[in-house]
Amino acid sequence: MRKELGLLNLICILIALAFVALAVVSVLSSGDFLTIDNLFIITVSLVMALMFGLPVLFEMYSRGKLPIPFVKRPDVPAQAAISGAAPSRGAKSAPQVKAPTTPPLLDAKGRAVPPDVKAMMNRMTPTEAKDA
Repeated sequence: MRKELGLLNLICILIALAFVALAVVSVLSSGDFLTIDNLFIITVSLVMALMFGLPVLFEMYSRGKLPIPFVKRPDVPAQAAISGAAPSRGAKSAPQVKAPTTPPLLDAKGRAVPPDVKAMMNRMTPTEAKDA
């Protein structure tokens, strides 16, 4: 599965680069830059490059290989904070976070369930049957 996804990402990158190259060739080879035909070809080429480039960027972001600029990451990872380990950087001592008493509710893919869904699930869980 991983090899197929890598191959599809490579194909998408190549197609996106081909559309960007088409836009550049259209700009360089035309005498008049501001004609309707030339602007249309450039716009369509860049939109198609964007359509083939976005899935690759989303895949890289979901794997954590694409850092988002201007977004601060927490200094202490969540697992280190729960286990009470010291932060890796030489920062001041952070307040200790106690481990939750119940394990977190996870969905089928292993992600944490939002609090509102967790509250609904707690209401829907069957209570203990009372003997009559």
